[in-house]
Amino acid sequence: MQSLTWYVHRLSRMSGAEIAHRVARAARGLTRVLEVSHPDAAPAPQPDARVRRFLPHFSGLDPLSPQALAVVAEAERVLAGRHAVFDLEDCALGDPPEWNRDPLTRRLAPWRPAHAIDYRDEREVGNIKYLWEPNRHLHLATLAQAYSLTGDARFAQAVRAHVDSWIAQCPTDRGPNWVSALELGIRLINWSIAWQLLGGPRAAIFAGEEGSQFRDRWLAAIYQHVRSVAGNLSRFSSANNHLIGEAAGVYVAACTWPLWPQVRTWGARCREVLARECLLQNAEDGGNREQALAYQQFVLDFLLIAGLAARAAQEDFAQAWWERVERMIDFIACLTDAQGHVPNIGDADDGFVVRLAADPAFCPFRSLVTTGAVLFDRPDLASHALRGAGGPIDLKTRTLLGPEAAPRFAALVAASRGPFVPRRAFEQSGYYLLGDELGAGNEVRVLVDAGPLGYLSIAAHGHADALSMLLNVAGREILVDPGTYAYHTLPQWRRYFRGTSAHNTVVVDDLDQSEQRGNFMWSHHARARCLEFSMQPGAQRFVGEHDGYARLKDPVIHRREIDLRAPRIEVIDTLRAAASHTVSRRWHFAENAQVNVAEGGT
Repeated sequence: MQSLTWYVHRLSRMSGAEIAHRVARAARGLTRVLEVSHPDAAPAPQPDARVRRFLPHFSGLDPLSPQALAVVAEAERVLAGRHAVFDLEDCALGDPPEWNRDPLTRRLAPWRPAHAIDYRDEREVGNIKYLWEPNRHLHLATLAQAYSLTGDARFAQAVRAHVDSWIAQCPTDRGPNWVSALELGIRLINWSIAWQLLGGPRAAIFAGEEGSQFRDRWLAAIYQHVRSVAGNLSRFSSANNHLIGEAAGVYVAACTWPLWPQVRTWGARCREVLARECLLQNAEDGGNREQALAYQQFVLDFLLIAGLAARAAQEDFAQAWWERVERMIDFIACLTDAQGHVPNIGDADDGFVVRLAADPAFCPFRSLVTTGAVLFDRPDLASHALRGAGGPIDLKTRTLLGPEAAPRFAALVAASRGPFVPRRAFEQSGYYLLGDELGAGNEVRVLVDAGPLGYLSIAAHGHADALSMLLNVAGREILVDPGTYAYHTLPQWRRYFRGTSAHNTVVVDDLDQSEQRGNFMWSHHARARCLEFSMQPGAQRFVGEHDGYARLKDPVIHRREIDLRAPRIEVIDTLRAAASHTVSRRWHFAENAQVNVAEGGT
């Protein structure tokens, strides 16, 4: 349960309009809590020839290929009641699963109106992240893929059993699985994918009277999901990746099941939200404004799936929208090193929108670059995605784009001319890349952060890492970002990993550059800027500063200079408290990663 202090700080980050909005929403929630009747029943669906699939038919994959065998093996595990839930590699959820029980703490969450449940209270719901993860129903796509590959009815029947048991255990607006609109949106996307892979409205599981009744139950749950999400979209200071995910869930559902006029209306509105938020939440240089790479891949999945649905519905997004998506994928490629490592910048919760590949070596970032290569006809991205990976195109890309994606990807690789050449400066996102032989196996790569703390007033997923630097030599990570520990467990470690002392930058008076006021809230935001970035033959230079410590009684400005003259890197940190009082520290990194330090001051 949140403290009174947290609520005071949270209110301070809201505008008057947001406070009024949240009061009105709370009043609606109280009305629902006091209702004794069940929510309005879903109206009967109307036959509509516009029911579409946006996924290509799942065909042409050798059932004996490693990818196919991995999918079938994972589906068999699900049939045996075994699931992987984060670090719980072999988790028994029950048969059918107990959808309201946290698999980590084994606590059974209360079965009462969702608006009356405090999902942050572990005493009440257990660890909500572990509870929500299987309820996203990512595994239904795996079962449906296995059914498409083998024709084994057991996999299709398992989808039916899991959906039916979920509907029985999680009636509309009751229990922890109706608390978060984002979770409902993700579930809608995975229901859509499973529905399509099983065969759509003419799937074998809908045959006969019992199958028809199950289809009606599922459609009623779909309607209630769309209705709930559309009425609870994230707004104001919470309008980050949640809003994109919620809008994507509604829009994908409206494209898959346009069987009610209300759903079509809600879908059209959410399409407008996606068209706007794609450009607002992602910078022109391709970086996601939350300053967290894990959320960049999360948001990209929402955008790609919604974009494919829009094209199938013949209501494609504007060219500027797709250009931003391409730029986001290119951004990921630029920040990926020679061995495929992606830095752990900002928050990460190991959450995914879909799970369409069961291969243990599957990399979601590499998959996005592969998908981008095929979608945008980019030989350079294809070559970059293949580097260090080997093997065929990943199954997620193949599922989304169809069997023709594999030969197209191979042709793009063959057409590539040399290694991928990354961009060096990302002015809007605040990242600057120095290095030598980038893209080659012996590359030296330095990434420095001079960007904003995060997105909107609470900067929920940003870290206090201004002017931090990452060093990578020949694909070997030397100076790293430690990433994220956990969101809701052991708050002292949550504070440490997002704080300044966990990053390769300077700490003053044992304080963070920006002030933490909750697990997903910052008050004071350090402002960083690049003063100089130059690329000359044999010499590269970055100079930047931030004002995070200007709030101190004795104000301090931190300036960092980085000079790269391979194989030598020199870093000079200057703390300027007044014109007559500066302290500097000089770091030298040699090719063998030895570090020498010299200090000086006036």
